[in-house]
Amino acid sequence: MPGSANEGKVATAEWVLERNYNIRNILDVGCGWGTYRQLFRDFAVMVDKMDAIEVWTPYIEQYSLDKKYTNVYNIDARQNTNWNYDLVIFGDVLEHMTKEDAVKMWEQVSKQAKYAIISIPIIHYPQGHLEDNPYQEHIKEDWTVEEVLETFPGITEHNAYGVVGVFYATFDN
Repeated sequence: MPGSANEGKVATAEWVLERNYNIRNILDVGCGWGTYRQLFRDFAVMVDKMDAIEVWTPYIEQYSLDKKYTNVYNIDARQNTNWNYDLVIFGDVLEHMTKEDAVKMWEQVSKQAKYAIISIPIIHYPQGHLEDNPYQEHIKEDWTVEEVLETFPGITEHNAYGVVGVFYATFDN
């Protein structure tokens, strides 16, 4: 399942459009089949560059990610060192790693990016391997709104959409 719950995705595109923050380049972390790329096209979110990180190699070819994104990096996001983007989207990604790994990655993002969006299940949401993809397993499967707000500095807005919370962060970069 290279996609995730639909809750909050439209709100993410609307957030980018409504705020007119001059977002010219985006990094979609754990892009799966390219949901955010397609959504931004549907909403006519105009950007100069939209890159992606996708750790599961089969998805890159299966979903033609190299045709959807400017650059696709086939790496584990925890090893990424370049977060220098106007916007970094963590669309249902952080639950697939330990809280400690998510915090370390967020610390790097907050030093390089201008904005970030986290979309994450905010209930107990266990999930194992899907489609032979070991990266689909939820490692931290019990995030709450309060815990996300306490864990990730810079969050200025958030909303809950059913089982998913969407959190918007602003950094001074």
